[in-house]
Amino acid sequence: MQDNGSRDIFTVSRLNQEVRRLLESHWAHVWLIGEISNLSRPGSGHWYFTLKDDQAQIRCAMFRGNNQRVTIPVAQGLQVMVRARLSLYEPRGDYQLIVEHMEAAGDGLLQQQFEQLKRLLAQEGLFAMERKQPLPTVRALGVITSPTGAALRDVLAVLQRRDPGMRVIVYPAQVQGADSAAQLRAALATAIRRNEVDALLITRGGGSLEDLWSFNDEALARDIANCPLPTVSAVGHEVDFTISDFVADLRAPTPSAAAEVLSQDRSVMVRHLLQLRERFWRSWKHYAQRQQAQVSHLQARLSPLSPRQKLEAKAQLLDDLQARLERAMQTQQQSRSQQLTQFAHRLAQRHPTRWLPNLQKAQQENTQDLQRAMLRFLNQQRQRFMQSQQSLQIVSPLNTLARGYSLSLDENGQVIRSTEQLTEGALIKTRLHEGEVESRVTKLLPRHSND
Repeated sequence: MQDNGSRDIFTVSRLNQEVRRLLESHWAHVWLIGEISNLSRPGSGHWYFTLKDDQAQIRCAMFRGNNQRVTIPVAQGLQVMVRARLSLYEPRGDYQLIVEHMEAAGDGLLQQQFEQLKRLLAQEGLFAMERKQPLPTVRALGVITSPTGAALRDVLAVLQRRDPGMRVIVYPAQVQGADSAAQLRAALATAIRRNEVDALLITRGGGSLEDLWSFNDEALARDIANCPLPTVSAVGHEVDFTISDFVADLRAPTPSAAAEVLSQDRSVMVRHLLQLRERFWRSWKHYAQRQQAQVSHLQARLSPLSPRQKLEAKAQLLDDLQARLERAMQTQQQSRSQQLTQFAHRLAQRHPTRWLPNLQKAQQENTQDLQRAMLRFLNQQRQRFMQSQQSLQIVSPLNTLARGYSLSLDENGQVIRSTEQLTEGALIKTRLHEGEVESRVTKLLPRHSND
């Protein structure tokens, strides 16, 4: 028999606490899309609901401080995109999401599909710099775009000014709409088959994410990546990025900028610098994402529950207790009502007219006893509730703020404990007992010793 001293025996509460910490340390924040169901809005102002798709569902809680910032009308059956923390409600052992942000699913869904395809192609190496072809000296340029669009006019205007002798061949295609991706692929195939140009420019003007969506087509991206001709992608404005920008040999911020790069009076060094800038931007972004993920992971492991998380857990527990109290009172009242109904039925069957006054008096006394018992029970539960509320209020950081103290947070929402966390010019937010103040650091003073 194994010695009990060597066993690590858990209590239920300890197990739920360990599971909650494990979930919160590995899933600091997650974005997901689903349909709202079982929406509940108790008097506390918090929201409780289920987020589901056609195969699964998960319980969610969105506390009042966060749901007051929601700008869309929230109702049953609404498709939404949320940012949430993965957690566990310890009293019931329920796996749940603590929702911090909510918006309507629309462009958010397209953005999610964009990021998923971007990650997939990046993992396959389609964005790798070693796959990129250097741009040659261009004598004949193929342009895949709409023949009536502003992008083609911009390209031709720049080329006319910088290199009038360059030959330009337009491979027409729709750049927006349901058939645009297929037409872009057909135009690219035609240019490859004819092999009559030195490089290809795939371009269109600016627009919304939905307008540019054909340039995020997976099949088109793979065709561009496998194109034997050097390719330049110039889709939208400078701030717009599409999948075709990442798989092309070079991405230009605008159609005019692409024409500048492809013009012969641009030096090879400038083109090389653009490639290096693009490579540096991707490398820096990937590095920053990895560092941010590592920092979030370490913070989740090192930091205990914040006061805000404690308040959220206590608020959810209070809502749960109040709901249980209401159900218990309703059940007790129904039980007493059923007993009174049974007594009345027996009395009617036996017709005890000589006992009727006594029975009526007893019934009144029973009714009064029931009311007094219900009032006593309700007062006891109310006192317990008030005591729990007072205990929660004692540990609330809001009491500290009410005494004249304040709480300062940095731009990442972290509590500022030392000037070593700040730099001059940093934006900080200070929470007072009533309201918040945003300020910028103009000078950092050294810490003074108390000695």
